[in-house]
Amino acid sequence: MTIIEQWVRNIVETRFERFDREVVERAKERIIDIVGCSIGGANAPGCSMIVDLVKEWGGKKEATILVHGVKAPAHNVAMANSIMARSFDYGVMMPFVDGKPVITHISETTVPTAVTMAEKEHSSGKDLITALILGDDIASRLCAASVPQLMAWDNTGTVVRFGATAVAGKLRGLDEHPLLNAFGIIINQLAGSMQCIYDGTHSFKLHQGLSARDGIISTELAGKGWTGIKDPLFSKFGYFALYCQSSKPEILTKELGKKFYADSTFKPYPCCRGKHSAIDCTLELVHEQDIRTEDIDEVVINAHPHVLDMYISQPFKIGEFPQGYATFNLQYGVASILVRKDVRLEYYTEEYIQEPKVIDLIKKVKIIGALPSDNMLAAEVKVRMKDGSEFHAAVDTAKGDPIEKPLTTEEIKNKFRINVAMSKTVTKRNAEAALSMLEKLEEVDDISKIVELLVV
Repeated sequence: MTIIEQWVRNIVETRFERFDREVVERAKERIIDIVGCSIGGANAPGCSMIVDLVKEWGGKKEATILVHGVKAPAHNVAMANSIMARSFDYGVMMPFVDGKPVITHISETTVPTAVTMAEKEHSSGKDLITALILGDDIASRLCAASVPQLMAWDNTGTVVRFGATAVAGKLRGLDEHPLLNAFGIIINQLAGSMQCIYDGTHSFKLHQGLSARDGIISTELAGKGWTGIKDPLFSKFGYFALYCQSSKPEILTKELGKKFYADSTFKPYPCCRGKHSAIDCTLELVHEQDIRTEDIDEVVINAHPHVLDMYISQPFKIGEFPQGYATFNLQYGVASILVRKDVRLEYYTEEYIQEPKVIDLIKKVKIIGALPSDNMLAAEVKVRMKDGSEFHAAVDTAKGDPIEKPLTTEEIKNKFRINVAMSKTVTKRNAEAALSMLEKLEEVDDISKIVELLVV
């Protein structure tokens, strides 16, 4: 039996009762986190354009775009909800496979796919959780097993599509043969350039949405009888041949059906994870020291070589899409905290990004050198004052690390509330009612009851 066949059999045969309590609770936390991010990002730059397009395309009213209330075909709804979820780069990410972090964003695609398909199929909370756990596991294993040829591929547009296909296929109730074909179909849709991050474009979040859309479309085609590549992983022109230098195939089936991997790094701040250690350092400094920005001479950041490679090559700009640069710019993150003494979701909106005091301070923020640390998220920040004094802070890993500094369940729920407050759309009463249902999701008989609460 091939690996893809083992995957398919595991997906088809697995029931909710197989999961232990911790696996279920972690899945519910991911759902709470990403649904909150979809609400918070509902009106982020570019999202209204997507919603308008979905309206123009029309079609069967199968599911609902959160907040906006637009009814449309499930594949287009999942795309919109997923793009909204990624809008502030705030969602849970980065699974740990065999104790090692895997850099990817899975949940911002798989959760909206699961919620959308569950609404369409009138699935129960148990069904949604089951599909999500299985899809997240597939995407996590595939990403961990991949040794990319280039860092140019954004894996949100490659491996995550497999996860979305697993989620959609499970919720559609596909048997082994059509689900195998769905995986064979999805490989023809893999794509995603990292360049959109460096260019500060709306498209950095498009991969997430297209993966959700295409995963659903692949299962729809397979359900109608379409056939796909028989082995999308290891055939002559399969995934590993096309996208990877080599593979670690043992990860793909090790304890399959017994251990379930998924995103586990819950973000405390709405921006690229690579900035979070420097943010932690800067927050420590502003909370412990009286630092007046007008007295700053220079700010120096030292970080891991991998982080430096990304941020040194991306100087801060305003551009056509200011949030696109601010989200992935280390200097902006540090300068904003020094000016405002805090990190808030609204600080990554255009009005705040263009504040002159922050823009002026960015010119004094320098990324200097690499830290001799094995931890990719280690960072050091030094603030040098005009009078010659210096303030210094360093951390080995950032808040949100699931092993060293995990967010609590209460902090994750608070993130949901922060996103709702930022959005100014869904009422607090409805949001709290939905949150209460998400906390007891396995008791919900129809997911559409939750979705109804999360529209304006």
